Amino acid sequence: MAAEQGTAHLSGRDVATGHPVVVHVEGDRIARVDPSTVEDPKSLPWIGPGLVDLQVNGFAGIDLNDGAVSGDAVDRLARALLPLGVTTFLPTIITAAAAEIERTVRGIATALSRDPGLSKVAVGIHLEGPFISPEDGPRGAHPANHVIPPDWSLFDRWQRASGDRISIVTLSPEWPGATDFIARCCASGVIAAIGHTAASPEQIRAAVAAGARLSTHLGNGAHALLPRHPNYLWEQLAADDLWASVIADGFHLPDAVLKTVLRVKGDRAVLVSDAVALAGMPPGEYVSPVGSRVVLTDAGRLLLAADPRLLAGSARPLVAGVAHLVASGLLGLGHGWGMASTRPALLLGHPAAAGLSPGAPADLVLFRWDGHEIDINRVVKSGRSVFSSQPANQPGAA
Repeated sequence: MAAEQGTAHLSGRDVATGHPVVVHVEGDRIARVDPSTVEDPKSLPWIGPGLVDLQVNGFAGIDLNDGAVSGDAVDRLARALLPLGVTTFLPTIITAAAAEIERTVRGIATALSRDPGLSKVAVGIHLEGPFISPEDGPRGAHPANHVIPPDWSLFDRWQRASGDRISIVTLSPEWPGATDFIARCCASGVIAAIGHTAASPEQIRAAVAAGARLSTHLGNGAHALLPRHPNYLWEQLAADDLWASVIADGFHLPDAVLKTVLRVKGDRAVLVSDAVALAGMPPGEYVSPVGSRVVLTDAGRLLLAADPRLLAGSARPLVAGVAHLVASGLLGLGHGWGMASTRPALLLGHPAAAGLSPGAPADLVLFRWDGHEIDINRVVKSGRSVFSSQPANQPGAA
């Protein structure tokens, strides 16, 4: 992950304010941010903090859940995400056999311990399962034969194998003992997230009271049909203490649902990609890791070949979610970018939450926005230029 590091002066329009600025970088930190005196601010690219993705299962053919994850795979995944503006992410492990989960988190931990630069990009692990609902619908694509009740001793074993890198665990509070498990997560500094759940409203409330802090991809991993009220979606929306992550790829949730979540959750709504290994691959027909034939369309929709009505995972990067929210008029560019950068960083307790301010990590993205798509020009991670699509003498260059 090495690249040139030193002093840089990056000009752009601050995505949070719209004001033209010069961001001065020294080493791996932002030294100061000054107003820019450029005559034509619109000639400048937008500049914002690096994107933070709390849920990445894979990308560009790299699958973290194929049972054979290696240090090279984690490094290649980080390299694939950086040109897309993702400077921080959580490798995400889904439901599998206990021994396989342990082997996978140990492999990720080994990779991160060997490469300090990589450990600044992949800053933790999101364990999505196996303590989820066994029911069809809420379980999603997770294998039913490996779904189990929350087990603290087993989780502790995985946490030790990961070198204490598991930052988020997604579970369903419908299981007996779930509230005790959530409380222990809270006490140990792990974010307990509600997801893939068929829990009753009472069980949702008990989970929040025990310390659950996040709803994982709210609105997905659910039954196709629910009672009008009460149900576990309304209950999570109504819980003021719960943050909510959403997939805004244009396929997983209708815009009306996205709008509702954004209005209710406000600054506690965050974007995730939930990208799978086929994300970033050319359109076409593939065989998924679970043996199903799937089709990736030109638009980035990943669906089952046998039933095109059903999604087979998320195949668009986090930046596409920002573009969808803004192009749909659901949020302004600054708020949309914040949902994918400073807000998830704040939830994690990561210093990138400081955004473009002195002392913050020099994790920066310069990009163009045409009203429909985001075109990334340059990415800086820890003060090092890791991607550039423009000559050095163009606006925004150091």
